[in-house]
Amino acid sequence: MLILNQKDLLRAVSREDTVDCVEKAVLVYEDKNFHMPDRMCVEYGKNSLLLMPCFTKKSMGTKLVSLFPENERKNMPVLFGVMVLNDGETGKPLAVLNGSALTALRTGAVGGAGIRHMTSKKVKTLGIVGAGVQGFHQAVTACTQRQFETVYVYDKFSEKAYQLCKKLSEALKDQTVIEAKSSEELLADSDVLITATTSSEPVLPDEAKLFLGKHVVGIGSYKPDMREFPKALYTHVRTMAVDTEYALVESGDVKVPLEKGWIRKDQIVTLGKIISGKVSITPGGEETTVFKSVGMALFDLMVSGFIYKRAVEKGIGREVVF
Repeated sequence: MLILNQKDLLRAVSREDTVDCVEKAVLVYEDKNFHMPDRMCVEYGKNSLLLMPCFTKKSMGTKLVSLFPENERKNMPVLFGVMVLNDGETGKPLAVLNGSALTALRTGAVGGAGIRHMTSKKVKTLGIVGAGVQGFHQAVTACTQRQFETVYVYDKFSEKAYQLCKKLSEALKDQTVIEAKSSEELLADSDVLITATTSSEPVLPDEAKLFLGKHVVGIGSYKPDMREFPKALYTHVRTMAVDTEYALVESGDVKVPLEKGWIRKDQIVTLGKIISGKVSITPGGEETTVFKSVGMALFDLMVSGFIYKRAVEKGIGREVVF
């Protein structure tokens, strides 16, 4: 069995290849060639253990994530995770991967896939709202999909925004990284925006004219009571893409607008339908395009399988007898 840590994952695959893998996973989702039970959550006091299993014909696997809110006081991450990958025909354990790194990598790739298929190649500026771990991965992966010239970063905590700007400046050699003074400034200056926060209230200004011709990617809101998008965003939206149908009930950025009539259900399609050509959109102009992701275990399974294959080919990781 192969053990793959964070550095191993980043050495094994490129971000461009990971976007390709997510694209394939989105099409597998459309074809229904998988089995993905509902996410299971076991709670004990304030702490939680999440189990996310998934099966395809070739592989099976489970991501296990622990959430310990009190870890912040101990200066430790709130979230830890591992991904167990098994052979789909025999059940033999193949690999154990760093789950936190896997989540960061594949979620960045999901945002990248949306940008690849829902934006014009003429876009030049990227805005990131939320200066956490995912803000970094979203920005770096997005810059593999379009030739952005400038990346703007905004966070309500200026020190966090400063630190992310510094980190991105080291990672992105062809882009200028700038800290935006406000979300209004960031929205006005960005062709493509990515929100990566855990906010329960909209993090973008409620001004419809500022969204004209923009593409917005929502990564953060994964619960019905979480929202990153304001009402004004939906004013110029003809088609809203989601990664899974679960987004309609899981994310407040889809559930609330549907309930309030800001958008109709027939305007919401899965990204797979756009990738496969079943639904066509015309990026650019005055239409606002939106992609909302809540993630799914199928992404973890297919990306971890891809990473495992490349790691074996390159001799990366530590083999242990299980």
